[in-house]
Amino acid sequence: MTELSDREAELVSAHEQERPARQLGGALRLGVWIVGGLLSVYSLVVVFRPVEAVEHRITFLAVALPLVFLCYRAGTGSLLQRLGRRGGGTPAPVPVPAPEPQAEPAAPAASPGGTRRVEWPSVADWLLAAAALAVLVYPLLDIDGFRDRGSGAALTELDIAAGLVLTVLLLEAVRRTVGWALSIICIIFLIYAYYGAYLPIDWTIGHRGFDLSQIVSQLYTGTEGFFGVPMQVAASYIILFTIYGAVLDYSGASRFFIDLSFAAFRRSRAAPGRTVTTAGFLLGTVSGSGVATTVSLGSVAWPVLRRAGYPREPAGGILAAAGIGAILSPPTLGAAAFIIAEYLRVSYLQVLLYATIPTILYYLGIFLAIEIDSRRFGTHAVRVDAPRAGRLLLRFGYHFSSLILIIVLMALDRSAFQSVVIATGIAFALSFLDPRHRMGPRRVGQALAKGTLEVLPVTAVCAAAGIIVGVITQTGLGLNLSGIIVDLAAGNLILTTVMSGVAVLLLGLAVPVTASFIIAAVIISPALMALGVTQPEAYMFIFYYAVLSEVSPPTALSAVAAAAITGGNTYRTMMMTWRYTLPAFLVPFAFVLTPNGQALLGQGPIGTVLLMTAVSAVAVAALALATGGLSGWPERLLAAVAAVLLLFLEPVPIVAGLAVLALAAAVHLVRSRRRDPA
Repeated sequence: MTELSDREAELVSAHEQERPARQLGGALRLGVWIVGGLLSVYSLVVVFRPVEAVEHRITFLAVALPLVFLCYRAGTGSLLQRLGRRGGGTPAPVPVPAPEPQAEPAAPAASPGGTRRVEWPSVADWLLAAAALAVLVYPLLDIDGFRDRGSGAALTELDIAAGLVLTVLLLEAVRRTVGWALSIICIIFLIYAYYGAYLPIDWTIGHRGFDLSQIVSQLYTGTEGFFGVPMQVAASYIILFTIYGAVLDYSGASRFFIDLSFAAFRRSRAAPGRTVTTAGFLLGTVSGSGVATTVSLGSVAWPVLRRAGYPREPAGGILAAAGIGAILSPPTLGAAAFIIAEYLRVSYLQVLLYATIPTILYYLGIFLAIEIDSRRFGTHAVRVDAPRAGRLLLRFGYHFSSLILIIVLMALDRSAFQSVVIATGIAFALSFLDPRHRMGPRRVGQALAKGTLEVLPVTAVCAAAGIIVGVITQTGLGLNLSGIIVDLAAGNLILTTVMSGVAVLLLGLAVPVTASFIIAAVIISPALMALGVTQPEAYMFIFYYAVLSEVSPPTALSAVAAAAITGGNTYRTMMMTWRYTLPAFLVPFAFVLTPNGQALLGQGPIGTVLLMTAVSAVAVAALALATGGLSGWPERLLAAVAAVLLLFLEPVPIVAGLAVLALAAAVHLVRSRRRDPA
C-alpha cells in the first residue's frame, strides 16, 4: 500500500477489527523480522517439498503463535472502546497529503523504522511465547504417536495438559489480536461441550456431555480442532497470498494502481468517484483489509473528491465502498474465500468463478450510483498531475502480469499454491524494471517478514475457530441449530434466508470476517441446505454477508474510518456507504432464492448465465435509480419494486419487473415535462 503517516496508521488501528501490533525496537525487532521472514521462506518451500498436513499446520503455528505474544500487547481495550475514541458523531478530519510518488511501502507496526513509541514485551509475554513454543513443539517430537492418539488411542496426561495450555494460549492470542468477542464465544462453546449433559432433556441442543480428555482429544490431537481446515487455510493459502501481496506492494504496484486509476478517468464529472472505486479494486490485490484500503485511498483521493465538489459524507461513502470492494474482488479475495475452497473441496479458481459476476454487479452498482451523485451534487472534473494512462501502461503495465499469471496457471491445472508462488517470483523479478523499487536483499527480507507479520491475527483467529468447529462437530450442535432456524422460519426459504443474513451481519459486528464466516458456515449453512440451497450458494451467501458487516451500521468499520478522513458525520457516512453497496446486499438473495440464481455464480449453460447476468444488471441499475435521489419518490418506489422483481430471475417476475421499470420511466418523463414545459 502507499505509505501511511502515523496519524493514518492510528486510524487503521482504531477502526480495524484487528488490534494494532506494538512497535518493537532494537535487536528484538530485527529478531522478529528474521523469524517472520524464515516462516515465509518455509511456507514457500513446502509448496514444492510438501510436509504431511498436520505436521505442517503444527509447525506453522509453533512459529506464528509465539510471535503473536511478542508483537501484540496485552491491552484490554475492546473494539467498542476503540470506536468510542471518535468522541461523537463527527470525527476530526485527518490531514491528508496531495498525491505524490510512493516512497517505502508501509510496514506493520512491528516493522523497522517509524516514529511511534517503541514498546518491549513484558516478562509475561515472554513466558506465554515460551509456553506456546513448548506445547506446539511437543507433538512434533513424536508426530507419529501424536497422530495415533488423535485417531483413537488413549491420551497421556501430558497430552491433556498441553492441550489445555494451548487452549488458554489461543484464547489469549485472539483477545490480543481481535478483542474479547471471539474469545468469549469460544469459552461459551467450551462450557457447552463440558456441561451439555446438564441442559434440560427436552432442549434440542442438549447432549451427553464430554470430559476434559474427550474435549482435548477433539481439539488438540484431532483434525477438526486447532489443526483443522481453518488452520490449513491460514498456513497455506493465506500466508502465500499475503507474501505475494507484500512483494507486489514493495515492487511499486500500489502506486501504479492508484496513478493508473487517476489517469484513466481524468475528464468526466464522475471521474473522481470512478477513480477511487477503480483504485480500490486494484489495491485489493495487495491488501485484504477493507479499513486499510479505505485509509490508503483516502490519503490520496479525499483532496481530489473535495476539489471535485463531493460533500464529506458521500465522499466517505465512496471511499468505504471502494475499500470493502478490495475484499470482494478477484483474483485475491478475502481469507474466507480460501476457506470456501477447502470446505467445498474445489479449486480456488472455481471460487473465483463463483465471485466474478457478483463482483461485476457490485462495481456496476457503485459506478451507477457515482454517476447519479455526480449530477445531483454538481461535481466537476479535477485536473490531477499524473501521466496519461497509455504512458503508464506502457511503462508499468508489467505489474498486471503476475496477476494474470495466477489465473492462467490455475486454469492450466496448477494448484493455487504453486500458482501464487510462481507469480511472487515473477513480481520480484519485474521489480528490477523500476529503479525506485528494485527488490534487493533488504527489501526482499522486509517483504517476507511483512507477509508473516500481517497474517498473525488471522492465524490466531483460524486456530481458535477450531474450538468452535470442533465443539460443533463433537456435539452435533450444527444440525440441531439449523433445525431450530428452519423451524422458526416455518420451513420458508425466504424467511430463513433473511434470518441467516441478519445473523451473519450481527455476528460480523463482534468478530472478524474470517471468524464470522467459519461460525456461520457450520451453523447457518445447514439450515439453508436443508431447504434445497446448494452448498456453493449457501457458502457464497454467507461469505458476502460476512464481508458486508464491515459496512453495516451501527459499527461499519470501513465507513467509520472514511468519516475520520473526510471529517463527515459518522452515521450519515455509514448510510451513504450502505447505499453505494446496496446491490451487494440484495444480489446474494438472488442466487439463494431462485433456481436461476446459480447462473450468477457462473453455473449452468452459458446462454442462461449471460441472460441472468443482464437481468441482474438491469436490477442493479433500478436499485441505483431508486436510491439515487435524481427522481421523485413515485419513480424511485417503482424502480425499487422493479429491482426486487427482476432479482427473482424467473420469467414472470422478470417481465413484471421490466414493465414496472418502464412505468417508472414513463412517470419520470411526464413529471419532468410538467416541471419544464419548454
